[in-house]
Amino acid sequence: MAKVLVVATSRKTRGGIMSVVKAHETGDQWKKYHCRWIETHRDGNNIRKLWYLCTALLEYICFLPFYDIVHIHIATAQSAKRKQLFFYLAKWLGKKVIFHFHPSNEKFLFEPMNVRLYRKLFSKADLVLVLSEQWRCWIKMALGLSNHIEVLYNPCPIVNRRDDLRKNHILFAGSIISRKGYETLIRGFAKIAQEHSDWKVIFAGNGEIANAMKIVECCGIQNQVEFLGWVTDKDKEKVFQEASVYCLASDGEGFPMGVLDAWAYGIPCVVTPVGGIPDIVVDGENGLVFGVGDVDGLANKLHMIIIDRTLRENIVLGQDQYVKGAFNINSINRKLEKIYTRLLE
Repeated sequence: MAKVLVVATSRKTRGGIMSVVKAHETGDQWKKYHCRWIETHRDGNNIRKLWYLCTALLEYICFLPFYDIVHIHIATAQSAKRKQLFFYLAKWLGKKVIFHFHPSNEKFLFEPMNVRLYRKLFSKADLVLVLSEQWRCWIKMALGLSNHIEVLYNPCPIVNRRDDLRKNHILFAGSIISRKGYETLIRGFAKIAQEHSDWKVIFAGNGEIANAMKIVECCGIQNQVEFLGWVTDKDKEKVFQEASVYCLASDGEGFPMGVLDAWAYGIPCVVTPVGGIPDIVVDGENGLVFGVGDVDGLANKLHMIIIDRTLRENIVLGQDQYVKGAFNINSINRKLEKIYTRLLE
């Protein structure tokens, strides 16, 4: 009876890895391979983080001898360093190991210290899963590895889409940090806010809210911007059901779960060409694309999508091809099942 240990961040954290693993939990492969989730990290102070790591390691050591595959999810270099012990213990016991790579941007992959770290880990793994063809290319460029690198898309969730609840909302969902481009969105929207006075930008996330509010005040658009803080469950569902446009203004991503959430809810997306986005999104067909930090470009794209309902509807039709196809949660889980089966053969 084959079994898989899944080593990843806690269910109680915020972010893409948690969402991906929870989506994998819904698949038949999770039960078929008796998957067990070892939760190694949780948001909080250093004491909480150390406690989670130590208890996870003890749990891992107890169960590892009875499992066949170890599926390790990693993101930043710090994440990779934390997972080294889990990796080497698995290899020492002769287990098959998958690294599932969820990077925040490609830049750190090319830094000399990180090149050595990732090359050492990835070259010894049985398989490395990446989020797009572009990431496979970057790993080949940075690390010189290509033979055991495979693409597994992040899945679109199954949601309750309600087009009848739409409001004139432009949604930003995620951490409000510089890398996510919140200032670009605020300044871009400010250029068209007066012309579209019945529209609002909704920020759903925590982080640099105080600084973002100062920028909003400087732009004079306080009445057209709302900050909700971090939202979950029914509150998150409501925010996505009411949005008419989703904006990703990041300067780097793996393959953003926020965009996949927006696709699932039928929200047309205005995005930067980062991470795996250029592999999928064609400007004007299944999304609108603007350059990183391009305030005027974003203002133009937002104006286009606000005034043209037909454009919004056509973009959603283009996105739905992926929601129902390559990014469908059932398709992704079936592919993951085949990956586990192939490794064990």
